[in-house]
Amino acid sequence: MGKLYVIIGKSASGKDTLARKLLDYKTLDLRPVVTYTTRPIRKGEKEGEDYHFCTLRQFWTMRENKKIIELRSYNTVYGEWNYFTVDDGQIDLDSHSNLTVGTLDSLKSFRKYFGYEKIVPIYVEVDDGERLQRALDREKQEKEPKYDELCRRFLADQQDFSEENIRKARILYRYQNHDSDKTAEEIAAMIKGDQNGY
Repeated sequence: MGKLYVIIGKSASGKDTLARKLLDYKTLDLRPVVTYTTRPIRKGEKEGEDYHFCTLRQFWTMRENKKIIELRSYNTVYGEWNYFTVDDGQIDLDSHSNLTVGTLDSLKSFRKYFGYEKIVPIYVEVDDGERLQRALDREKQEKEPKYDELCRRFLADQQDFSEENIRKARILYRYQNHDSDKTAEEIAAMIKGDQNGY
């Protein structure tokens, strides 16, 4: 029986980079979960790899058909952006384990949908100054940088990922992500141990 490993952390903490590195560990046999979003595609992102980019009409159709496992909606300065995981066959915990990136709210939804024991949250942290610099550097690459949205997200993270909320989520695995290669190695070792029952 497989498990769903969920990498959680504030924006620009390196979650996506870690997920890519962990998926390269063939001994872990993890399958990616490509989530969906209604936000515009960013420079360098690829459809079906980073996200499935969809319209609001497609989103509402999936919601009406009860295909959405978890949903995160953000009232950005550019309107509402939705990020969500769909029951589209990617996650089959009877036959394999999956890896995805999420939030504390999505963690609750995954636990409710699949069962508490099948979900393994992995929290990654980075110093706030370093996170902000990473976010700025990434945003500068955009054709039309959205610095106001970056600031909104940064401030929202401070509240969303308070120590109290992290404690309530009962997250056992926490990693400082100063060096993504080293952090990926540490997480891979934990997952291997978890898969082997120790």
